[in-house]
Amino acid sequence: MALLKDIIGVVLLFVASLVARLLSVVRLIFPPAKKSVSGEIALITGAGSGLGRGMALSFARLGATIVAWDINEEANEATVQMIRQEGGKAFGFVCDCSKRDDIYRVAQKVKSSVGHVTILINNAGIVTGRKFLDCPDDLIQKTMDINTNAHFWTTKAFLPHMVEQNHGHLVSIASAAGLAGTAGLADYCTSKFGAVGFADSIRVRLCLFVYLFVYFVCRWVSWNSRAG
Repeated sequence: MALLKDIIGVVLLFVASLVARLLSVVRLIFPPAKKSVSGEIALITGAGSGLGRGMALSFARLGATIVAWDINEEANEATVQMIRQEGGKAFGFVCDCSKRDDIYRVAQKVKSSVGHVTILINNAGIVTGRKFLDCPDDLIQKTMDINTNAHFWTTKAFLPHMVEQNHGHLVSIASAAGLAGTAGLADYCTSKFGAVGFADSIRVRLCLFVYLFVYFVCRWVSWNSRAG
């Protein structure tokens, strides 16, 4: 019975991934209008490795000023140096996205030393990889704090100026696990469902303004996000 439940969970995750892939194909056939990001200030959480580093490099090559956040100072600085070596403009800040007060503190430093963020990409995330009953409470809480709650605090910190200027972009990096639950990932799935729900709710509200809130549903990305 347990094996059957695991199989069902994997199948549901596959179906969710397939739906996301089909939506990607539709957007490929009917792409939205492209726009320049040159001169924009793009803040990327979890920029020290993996997808975050890749996005930081890509946005920098398109002319955006990069604000790189990561809890790993050495890895984050490596991303900043990669961008600068290519002639890009980047600033690194150490931030623990599991702590609301740290997010607000570093956000204020960014505003005063770099400027107002016009592209916010909530990318930082962790996965415990443990079954629900085997996962310590503190790791479950940390997963929620980084994968979901941090999106609230960063958006609260930077959205007001976007509304005031009627210009800006909010991006949430989600997961196929935020579309369908799967066995052995209760905390991770819940956190990603939360991220998707938050993005959907804010996106509907922001349709009244001339800027964008999107979320990307990632399927398979290799990166070091293990916790505990």
